Amino acid sequence: MELILTLLGGLGLFLFGMSFMSQGLQKAAGAKLRTILEAMTKNKIIAVLFGALFTAIIQSSGATTVMVVSFVNAGIMTLAQSVGIIFGANIGTTITSQLVAFNLAGVAPLILFVGAVFMMFGKRPMVKKIGEVILGFGALFMGISMMKDSMSTLKEYQSVLNILGSLNNPIFGILLGTLITVVVQSSSVTVSILLLMASQGLVALPVCFYVILGCNIGSCTPAVLASLDAKKDARRAALIHVMFNVFGMVVIGILLAFGMEPFERFILHISGSDVGRCVANADSLFKTFQTILFLPLSAQFVSLTKRLIPGEDVESKEYQFLYIGKQNIFSPSTAVVETTQEIERMAIMARGNLSLAMEAFFDGSEEKITRVYETEKQIDFLSHELTDYLVKINQLQLPVVDAKRIGGLFHVVSDIERIGDHAENIADFAVKCREENLDFTKKGAKEIKEMHQKTTVILEKAMEMFVTLDEKNLPDILELENDIDHMERQLHQNHVRRMAKGKCSPMSGIIFTDIVTGLERVADHATNIAFSILDKDPEERAAAHN
Repeated sequence: MELILTLLGGLGLFLFGMSFMSQGLQKAAGAKLRTILEAMTKNKIIAVLFGALFTAIIQSSGATTVMVVSFVNAGIMTLAQSVGIIFGANIGTTITSQLVAFNLAGVAPLILFVGAVFMMFGKRPMVKKIGEVILGFGALFMGISMMKDSMSTLKEYQSVLNILGSLNNPIFGILLGTLITVVVQSSSVTVSILLLMASQGLVALPVCFYVILGCNIGSCTPAVLASLDAKKDARRAALIHVMFNVFGMVVIGILLAFGMEPFERFILHISGSDVGRCVANADSLFKTFQTILFLPLSAQFVSLTKRLIPGEDVESKEYQFLYIGKQNIFSPSTAVVETTQEIERMAIMARGNLSLAMEAFFDGSEEKITRVYETEKQIDFLSHELTDYLVKINQLQLPVVDAKRIGGLFHVVSDIERIGDHAENIADFAVKCREENLDFTKKGAKEIKEMHQKTTVILEKAMEMFVTLDEKNLPDILELENDIDHMERQLHQNHVRRMAKGKCSPMSGIIFTDIVTGLERVADHATNIAFSILDKDPEERAAAHN
């Protein structure tokens, strides 16, 4: 009983260390690495290399492929661009078993101590995140040490040896590897445990090879689950990951069936007869071989997924997210990316609705007025749902940069919703003008159109700044805001002079004043959106642009 408890305790510590280290790495570097990941997909070979490096750093192919699925779903990455990253992720995930093959149990307590010191006494958030990574790394090797000690005792139990000896069937080995990896959601964990068992002589090397193939298939689970309610291209990206490992399992399985002994001799030779190292090296070789074999066929992989998942996405008339999963958050590392895409979509709606409302105001189109009201309902829906979603992801362990950005996103959603309200107000004025047959002077109409044009420009520049996180538009935005503020004052003065001369009715004058004031407030909201990416609190933002 004590043996089982020690084994389970070691496994629990290993899983905790693995998870804690992976999450710490993603929180510490996820945002920067994610930005590079978006850019490193133009060349297939570079994409593979970076996918391997990225996964080796965050210690999880599942996290990488889920991230890729979310990027494809958000339209940031094309399906063809995702192939190289997915293939590379499979290579990068083998770094964990390579690390486990090193005997670092002796220094694990020191690693734990260093991690704890960073977490307890680090004042900066980034230092604390690095402490989490180090602490997780130490816990991982402490768990390995406990499991290794327990497994060395298992050899004394003949019944255990008999059970493990019955795993010689290749199909059973593949199924077992798949099942365990589906449960623990990590092929790295399964292969690492397998490595420890093999190093203690509990599992024969040939069996390990087949279990590894099963682990590869089981590793597809996170991406498949994340893609279930995603767009078709995102589901195709997850399918590419599945096909890569299933086809690889078939090819390597056939080669092993006919050349097991030569391969076993080869792997023992390059591993210095270290059985644990043999398992780690076999895992790396299998993934590398699959990538070399299938990378030239990446276009065929894409074509096949389009045959298996045919058709294009049809936008539903019902109000819904396009870039955020209906039932689940793809990944903490990409949650802010998806939210930004959805906010950009909401902003495009609001900007378009403002222009449509202005057109309706001048031509009196009943059809355009109806469309403005319908779009405003969708903007309100997105505002409510995005706010709820932001509350939800704010409770997650986000990358440091993303966590800092959440507050600004709440404000941006609110600003865009208010822009939508101003468009609706203009539509209301259009209805009133139709009902009461109100007219405006040519000069007054021209002034409103000019002010609306400037407002459209500042909105476009602000949203570009928000989406790209690039401050290059800030001087133009501040200048435009000053121009619009000045224009508001000037137009009010012009309007008073026209009123004094009796060139427009009192009701027309009230509507003119309200539209000009509304457009100036839209420009204020646009400026707020631009300032949301700056590292300033609301009071500093207000002081900066007032």
